[in-house]
Amino acid sequence: MTPKRSTLSWYLDRFSPPEGLLLLILSVIVGATTGLASVFFVKLIFAIQDFSYGSVSEMVPFLGKWIYLIIPIIGGLLVGPLILFAQEAKGHGVPEVMQALILRGGRIRPRVAAAKIVASALCIGTGGSAGREGPIIQVGSALGSSMGQILRLSDERIRNLVACGAAAGIAATFNAPIAGVVFAIEVLMCGLQMRAFGNVVIAAVSAAVVSRSIIGDRFAFQVPAYSMHGLEEIFLYLILGLAAAIIGIMFIRMLNFAENVFDGWKFPQIFKPAVGGLLLGVVGLAYMHLPNLSFPTGSGAHGASLDTPIPHMYGSGFPVIEAAIQGHTPLWILIVLIFLKPLATSFTLGSGNSGGVFAPSLFIGAMLGGTMGHFFGIWFPEIGANTGAFALVGMAALFSATARAPLTAMLIVFEMSNDYAMILPLMVAGVTASYFAQWLHPESIYTMKLAKRGVRFSGGRDMDIMQGVRVSEVMKSKPVTVHKDSSFSEVMALFQETNILGFPVMADNNKLWGIITLQDIHRAQSVENFSSKGLTVAKLAVEDPITVFPDEPIWVAIQKMSPRDLARLPVVARDGSKTLCGIISRSDILRAYDVGVVRKQRGQIVEHQVELRKTKENGFVEFVLKEEDTCSNALIKDLMLPETINMVSIKRGGQIIIPRGNTALNVGDVITVYGRLKDIDGIKDFLNSCRLPGQSS
Repeated sequence: MTPKRSTLSWYLDRFSPPEGLLLLILSVIVGATTGLASVFFVKLIFAIQDFSYGSVSEMVPFLGKWIYLIIPIIGGLLVGPLILFAQEAKGHGVPEVMQALILRGGRIRPRVAAAKIVASALCIGTGGSAGREGPIIQVGSALGSSMGQILRLSDERIRNLVACGAAAGIAATFNAPIAGVVFAIEVLMCGLQMRAFGNVVIAAVSAAVVSRSIIGDRFAFQVPAYSMHGLEEIFLYLILGLAAAIIGIMFIRMLNFAENVFDGWKFPQIFKPAVGGLLLGVVGLAYMHLPNLSFPTGSGAHGASLDTPIPHMYGSGFPVIEAAIQGHTPLWILIVLIFLKPLATSFTLGSGNSGGVFAPSLFIGAMLGGTMGHFFGIWFPEIGANTGAFALVGMAALFSATARAPLTAMLIVFEMSNDYAMILPLMVAGVTASYFAQWLHPESIYTMKLAKRGVRFSGGRDMDIMQGVRVSEVMKSKPVTVHKDSSFSEVMALFQETNILGFPVMADNNKLWGIITLQDIHRAQSVENFSSKGLTVAKLAVEDPITVFPDEPIWVAIQKMSPRDLARLPVVARDGSKTLCGIISRSDILRAYDVGVVRKQRGQIVEHQVELRKTKENGFVEFVLKEEDTCSNALIKDLMLPETINMVSIKRGGQIIIPRGNTALNVGDVITVYGRLKDIDGIKDFLNSCRLPGQSS
């Protein structure tokens, strides 16, 4: 059944507005809507927190400190049903956005936005140790994705709107539009195109404007003016970066361990968040029995202060962070919270509660930086190390270590502090922490969750997909070639006739000799006193080029292309004879990614080859239609498919097409067929051998 177009989609098709104008309008709408959602979300958290630890405490004063145990359990019981309503709302949200970008063209279910806001507000408001940034990133992304799906936009544009929503979430929550844009590029998109970059900027600005118009133009934290006391102090910030990498990895592993334990526990999912609340409550109750505790008052972005103080590791912890960067937190509390905050966050998010890891990372970093600032002040009094300055830089360093996003961390802390004097320490500590953590632990706090699902995120793509598609499946098997003894004029004519930018060069024995590209021609012509008289291809081409075998995965071809940014590789037989089998280019690799995505969506990845369904008799096969295939441009109804084979889908330009009789096959289509395996293996050869109407015998 063909899906019906929405009214908005119908108007879009009818009036065909300019591409730039349409995306600009959508970016503003996504940004403004996310800004409103962020304000509502934050106010909802404050309202739940005030009720839980204010009104409830007054209504049942006999509970005393036991309220710190009971309230998180109640919060977990309320969150459990919401997680069943939308599984994507479980945990910290950003990995789910990344997975949607990789495998589903940015498509996120609309219900995720509503479930995430309510579940995260209940979790954080009742004391759950989690951040509000991850949820609002997921909410903004879901809003952008939903808008793109309603308008039936392409995958590329939906991904762009998802990035717009994520950037808007950061911009509205922290009042940091620049950091929001960089987060979308550095963490989610990993290589955003310039035209898409402008839309993300507009969305972030729109969100910040809406947020400021409602809650005022206030920074997330009130930070004193700090400065360096000497260039030698940079060395101390370098040490802080190294320490942040170690503590950051500790946090990643603690959270991962908790997720593994709860996911492997055969216990009703609906009650697991309550168990996490119980464990958190035990930690909070024990913490509140410690002597000489002091509690900062909330203000600005943190809401009004509570009559009943809550444990420091509960909630987002923004008031505690602010106290640390102002230098008002005792040393022993800083040290204890370095370890209690990761533990509390692991109990909260590992059990399936909803919230983010952004704020906990900043919290742990502030505690670590404050602690090291205290010790540096004792060990190096001549430097005059300031506890608050190190807490500020520690926030950026630890987030860099956990998220592997040093630029985002540096800019978000810079925008929050509004002080350029600390930019050098932020850069040194952030980059050091990120690189050292990457060396010690390749997966970030976001990609760790994806890796467990078999998704290897790099450069905005899933690298495991490239391991499951072979070169032979997407290469051009009948490439245009040129002989090494051909003249300069002959090869120039070939370039002009074919509009191809490179050809394999063949020797007399019909074996691969080299490769020649238009760049080689331009390089030769740039020489002074250039003359084409007597010039042959052999004098211009690259002899013995880098090659790839037909049975190797696409990832091998990418690795061979990357060092010199090659645009194409000859494909030769593995027997060492240098027999040319075809040629593979960047456009072929993009098609290969589409093939892999379709396969991964349908089935399982095995070690050397992707299989979509393991059955004895029937199965799926995907292949790409190439220029040399004679069935290109044919209608489905004209193809005489065997009764044991059915054409399931066609992926074209990011869209999935359900084939009908009048559907025409185009070059570059990723075709999925299902049927009896013994008939399906040679399906492509069969299609090319079919005699279509109008063809002579």
